[in-house]
Amino acid sequence: MSLAKYGIFNTVVELGSLTEAAAKLNLTQSAVSHAIASLESEWGFSILSRGRSGIHLTSNGEQMLQYIREILKWNEQMQQQVASINGLEIGTIRIGTFSSVSIQWLPEVLSHFSEAYPSIDIKLFEGDYDEIESWITSGVVDFGFLSLPTLKSLDVIPLKKDRMQVIVSDDHPLAEQDEVSFQQIEEEMFILPKISCDNDVRRILKENKITPHIKFELADDQAIISMVQNGMGISILPEMVLYQAMKGIHVLQLKGDHYRSIGMASMSFKTISPAAKKFVRYMKEYLK
Repeated sequence: MSLAKYGIFNTVVELGSLTEAAAKLNLTQSAVSHAIASLESEWGFSILSRGRSGIHLTSNGEQMLQYIREILKWNEQMQQQVASINGLEIGTIRIGTFSSVSIQWLPEVLSHFSEAYPSIDIKLFEGDYDEIESWITSGVVDFGFLSLPTLKSLDVIPLKKDRMQVIVSDDHPLAEQDEVSFQQIEEEMFILPKISCDNDVRRILKENKITPHIKFELADDQAIISMVQNGMGISILPEMVLYQAMKGIHVLQLKGDHYRSIGMASMSFKTISPAAKKFVRYMKEYLK
């Protein structure tokens, strides 16, 4: 059946490996290879290239993947709707998320949601903002958590304002203060999150016409915290990242009202699956 082959193709692309796809789908690697070869024979062109660096989509494969993901999405939604009509709650929800949401919100939410809907599977895709936007627009995930604003083409549900805070080492002179101004930040060595990992800090600095002395640019929040702990500079991070006391770190308020706005985004929340709609409602209730 074509749907089965479409699912195999999509899994191979997601994992980037025939071997890993076979293991995940509980198939032999030969069966996976045969499914891909069957699609290529049926369509008359190659959809995957195989090299030393792994599996890659051909340009034709990229075009077909868009349609395949739409077909799989609507088939999933149809199956969920049939189950719902028969009084059952089934399905798979694919969610894009970033680290602080994964740490702060999802463990408790998923625990209670899974208890209420044990037959609904959740798949998490963790990445930075750019990756999550790409996953949403390409159909890899049903929806994702993002810092707003995001792409104008996306449907958005705002969830929470997450205050931005300054972190310094315990022995830093600014640690004696409760609040820090942007003028003071401009005089310090600064540890900046890499672009796409946390654009909120760059946005706030730009809005306040501040050009800090950048010591390092790092992608990982914990790496930034470690640099600050060791006196390599100061930084600005969201309150959700700084949810627990950390040895050697002093958290200060940033003068003014500065925050990142966290929300959920989808191509359309009206057309997501019944299972995904249940999770969205559950998430909104959790944060009330």
